[in-house]
Amino acid sequence: MINVLFICHGNICRSPMGEFILKDMAEKRGIAHKFYIESAATSTEELGNPVYPPARRKLKEHGIDCTGKTARQITKADYKKFDYIFCADSYNIKNAMRIFGGDPENKVCRLLDLTDNPRDIADPWYTGNFDITWDDIVEGCKAFLDRV
Repeated sequence: MINVLFICHGNICRSPMGEFILKDMAEKRGIAHKFYIESAATSTEELGNPVYPPARRKLKEHGIDCTGKTARQITKADYKKFDYIFCADSYNIKNAMRIFGGDPENKVCRLLDLTDNPRDIADPWYTGNFDITWDDIVEGCKAFLDRV
């Protein structure tokens, strides 16, 4: 079992999109049984809240249901539980390192560091553009699945 955790600031936009996009891709490739996939936040701002409505709509446009997902914060124990920890941006890495107490096993990176064009995932909370965020996450998830 490959355990994957997606992290963003609030766990209501980018990280749940990553969680559900990767679940969908793995299902379509017939390898979903090989993965355990979750998402979480570095902050406490959105704890218990559902996926942000525009993010839910973007997932639904692609036939992906995220019903029941609510925001949670990462814990120090998550570091041991997950094999791959993908952060949406550099700021999330900094905050995750503070909570995890470091990254001695080199499990933590930005999702898009796996691509030919390393960068932060566009934050739709600020840009309002969920299409770009979708494209970024799909690119990163494809790159990840091509590696494992």
